[in-house]
Amino acid sequence: MKEFHILLRSGSQVQSFVNISMRQPFEIRVGNEGQDINGKDLMGMFSLDYSAPIRVRVQCSQEEFLAFRQCAKEYLV
Repeated sequence: MKEFHILLRSGSQVQSFVNISMRQPFEIRVGNEGQDINGKDLMGMFSLDYSAPIRVRVQCSQEEFLAFRQCAKEYLV
C-alpha cells in the first residue's frame, strides 16, 4: 500500500479532491487518528477533521500512484 499526506482547507478543496479521486480506477482510503474513509465519498470526506494533514492510502501500480499524486499536487504536504 502506498501513501501520502494532504492538507485540505475548505469545502471546495474537499470537493475538488473527491473529484480527482473519482477519476482513479483504484480504491482510495483517507483518514487520520482512527478514521478510515473512502476518498471517493463526498459525505464521508466531510466527516474528517481537517485541522491536521490527512493520510491518503492507495493500492495501485507505481505509475498510477505517481499520476494520482501529480493530480493532487496542490494539496500535498
